[in-house]
Order: sequence, then structure tokens, then C-alpha cells
Amino acid sequence: MFAMIQIKRIYEPAGKKGGTRILVDRLWPRGITLKKAKMDLWLKDATPSVALCKWFSHDPKTFAEFKKRYKKELWKNGGVECLVKLAKNGSVMLLFAARDEAHNRTLVLKEFVESKV
Repeated sequence: MFAMIQIKRIYEPAGKKGGTRILVDRLWPRGITLKKAKMDLWLKDATPSVALCKWFSHDPKTFAEFKKRYKKELWKNGGVECLVKLAKNGSVMLLFAARDEAHNRTLVLKEFVESKV
């Protein structure tokens, strides 16, 4: 079965399509109200460990190594199974707050979930 997994900054307008909207950040995004978020689920369990986040510190130079380490964590993370099940049953929109759209954890999470669907 083909899973449609999209990613989007939570600060962008929700739009009418996109499937189940899931926030995949550990902390609530600054300046976003629950109403404005228009999300269905907040899945903190799928985020990297605090130690890994501190190590990465959003530095694009360390993204390749961060990706490897985060995927190792995801293999051990039971919380991500909820996301895999949702992706198997329909479209999913992963929401994130990071400014860097090319070097962030949501890209890694999307790739990981797609490999398990």
C-alpha cells in the first residue's frame, strides 16, 4: 500500500487537504494557538532524545550524522508505531516548527516511516 506522508511547517496555513495532521515536535510551537494549529494529534514520542537534539543544535554540517543517530533511536522507539499505523491507513501531514526545511528531524522521521509502511 502506498502511504501519502507530507511535511509542512505548522506556521503555514492548514489548507483543506492533507490527511491526519500530526505535530511531531517535543515542545509546543511558539506563537501557535491550539485553534490555529488545526492538528489531530501531538506525537511527542516520535521526536529525538533531548541529548540528540542538543548535540545536533540545528547545525546543517552535522545533519548527516544526526540522521543516522536519530534513525537508530527510531528503531528502538515504540511511539513511532502509532505513526506507522496512521500512515498505513491514510494520508498523514507531519507538522514541525523548525525554520530550516532542508535539515530537520521531520524529514528523517518521514523517511523512516515510509520505509516501514
